[in-house]
Amino acid sequence: MTVGQPTDASLTSPSLTWKAIDWPRVRQEVRRLQMRIAKATQTGQHRKAQALQWILTHSRSARLLAVHRVTTNRGAKTPGVDNVVWRTDRQKLHAALNLKRHGYSPQPLRRHYIPKPNGKLRPLSIPTLHDRAMQALHALALAPIAETLADRNSYGFREGRRCADALEQCFKMLSRTNSAPWVLEGDIRACFDEISHAWLLRHVPMDKPILRAWLKAGYWEKGQLFPTPAGTPQGGLISPLLANLALDGMEQAVKTVAARRGDKINFARYADDFIVTGATRELLEQKVKPALTAFLHERGLELSEQKTVITHIQTGFDFLGHTVRKHGDKLLIQPAKSKVQTLRQKISRVIHAALGRTQETLLRQLNPLLRGWANYYRNGVARQTFATVDDYVWHKLWNWMARRHPGKSQAWKKRKYFTAAGDPGRFSVRIYRQNGASRVLTLYQMTKTGIERHLKIKGEANPYDPSYTEYFEKRRCFVWRTRWTGGKPKTATAKPVMKTSKKP
Repeated sequence: MTVGQPTDASLTSPSLTWKAIDWPRVRQEVRRLQMRIAKATQTGQHRKAQALQWILTHSRSARLLAVHRVTTNRGAKTPGVDNVVWRTDRQKLHAALNLKRHGYSPQPLRRHYIPKPNGKLRPLSIPTLHDRAMQALHALALAPIAETLADRNSYGFREGRRCADALEQCFKMLSRTNSAPWVLEGDIRACFDEISHAWLLRHVPMDKPILRAWLKAGYWEKGQLFPTPAGTPQGGLISPLLANLALDGMEQAVKTVAARRGDKINFARYADDFIVTGATRELLEQKVKPALTAFLHERGLELSEQKTVITHIQTGFDFLGHTVRKHGDKLLIQPAKSKVQTLRQKISRVIHAALGRTQETLLRQLNPLLRGWANYYRNGVARQTFATVDDYVWHKLWNWMARRHPGKSQAWKKRKYFTAAGDPGRFSVRIYRQNGASRVLTLYQMTKTGIERHLKIKGEANPYDPSYTEYFEKRRCFVWRTRWTGGKPKTATAKPVMKTSKKP
């Protein structure tokens, strides 16, 4: 693999070393400019916002932060068509100093395919590290505008927002006895691949020549260069931001069709997945759906007729891996059966492949899988699902032990695999270190995960607005998970917002 070599003589200066960079100060300088951009956008001073964007994209701090982002994320070791990666601190600093607009021309994307749950392949286009860093640099200047103009109930690919916020919005829209009974599940056909380049170039407030160069870069596959007449590449760092800008305004377009309050039109979107509620099926079919079609057509997009369906809440629907369904007057948000089945298959593959591996290796593979899945679904009605999965894991592990030791008794297997933690029911192993110290590694039990309601983020909250700085800081520090009684908030060990017995 070829690695780019730095040639700038200024890198030898003691004041310019990657490890000596004061990253908190760099982030503070970038955030200060981002807040000024957001303020200019809020007050309608678009020329000032454009000038501040120019200053930000040409600042040393932003260039350093852009390179830091692409060299610390999961794709840092994945090269583009140039087969170049940045491994050393000198290479990273050299890359930051060479993020320049003058003479910049992006290289074609490297096409790669990943399997989808339905068996089809999803195209993934991978830019070079230099192009990714340029995208990260301009994303720093574009994000404050995107956040300021974003829909209130859009939650995908936005700072401080996540899937739990979108699901809590579903709960607020559908949980009451007088809530809308009908739901339109929207699906945009090939959203990232079909967004109109002309619309993006007209409406995205960023450097137009740079944006045009990214959109028209093409992709390289099997020794041939293919053009990109539409869409934003899935794999491009700035693509989610561009997609959000294209879809912002959908909530307002939907709500304008409501002639009266009794129509009960509400909206929630996560990236390109969205739902719309309505009082009647006819309202969603005859008014909301045409409004969505017109909104998307302007952007070169269209609804998938096969996947866009209207469902009664008593029947239920799947959204972000959860099944949302009303049983009588009670709304339950539970892990979708298809996601549980997928998890069981992953568990089975991990345990089956570990027949010749140690107990420690198996636990280090299983625990992150179980813990991550449990943390994602902990905000819904998942206690029974967690218990079912734990039982499945236990039986799979017992079969794993039986295959490893076919001639041993059950008592012997229990002594070997279930006694390290002092609890005869915990699959555990004692690990010894070189200095003689030891610790016990135990199997993660999903039922130990606490079930708690998520407190949805405020729709108007903007991380680039100084008035919300303390608000986002409290959410990052988990203070938002405590009950407020007036005055100063309690510590993170205070009583949860809602007891487990009151889960949705």
